[in-house]
Amino acid sequence: MPSNDVRILVQCAVPTAVAGVVAVAVSGGVAGGKGALGAAVGAVLAILFMGIGLYVLQWTAKTLPQLFQAMGLMLYVAQLLLLMIFVALFRDTSLFNAKAFAISLVVATVVWMAAQARAHMKAKIFYVDPDSAKSEKPEKTGPPS
Repeated sequence: MPSNDVRILVQCAVPTAVAGVVAVAVSGGVAGGKGALGAAVGAVLAILFMGIGLYVLQWTAKTLPQLFQAMGLMLYVAQLLLLMIFVALFRDTSLFNAKAFAISLVVATVVWMAAQARAHMKAKIFYVDPDSAKSEKPEKTGPPS
């Protein structure tokens, strides 16, 4: 993963993890241990889904740029389906507090999206790769003798 991609990933994951820690603390105070566990599961799930999504989109942009928009839409649908499957599997669980899980998941996702928007706005990404432009220029030669 190139340094720009890693930088954007870190700039998204760190604020989301901080928001997750805050959600765990608040949920633990309000709903006890099960609330803290639910908030932790929600935050980790959001970081995992959004991080994998960012990685896949960056890979697609570099290798198959013509499929970037379609891959973004497909990835969004896949994330929603996987989340629905997870929620359906743990619908009646007593392992963690479902409300704390849901609130933490939504908060972590919103923080990730805001951090990602900020990271992309601050990134200095070239529109044209300057190294490839140098290698494609023909070398100048002197006049024929």
